[in-house]
Amino acid sequence: MVWFRVVLTWSCVSWERPFDQPFPLPSGPPARTLRDAANYIKKLRQSEHDTPEWRLAIQMLIDAAEDRGPMLFAKMGIQRAFYRNAERIPYPNASNIGRRKLRRER
Repeated sequence: MVWFRVVLTWSCVSWERPFDQPFPLPSGPPARTLRDAANYIKKLRQSEHDTPEWRLAIQMLIDAAEDRGPMLFAKMGIQRAFYRNAERIPYPNASNIGRRKLRRER
């Protein structure tokens, strides 16, 4: 007869975890903890709340609160959602950055 041992782990959600550096929110005081960021997200309109960027930010926030993901990912997810409509500037061709011409190429 084989006995199996089941181990249940309780996940402790800590919304009071602070960010390394507070980051500014578009309206109100800066987000210092996960709770500040979550409260800001709760105040968003439903149409804005349902965009893929905000859904990802919410998931990263929950993962950080449950200690399943890094705080940096939560912060990056929220900041990416803030600037989702910003114009993206293409990165220049990396192959010619800092390349010096040889004497025979001049």
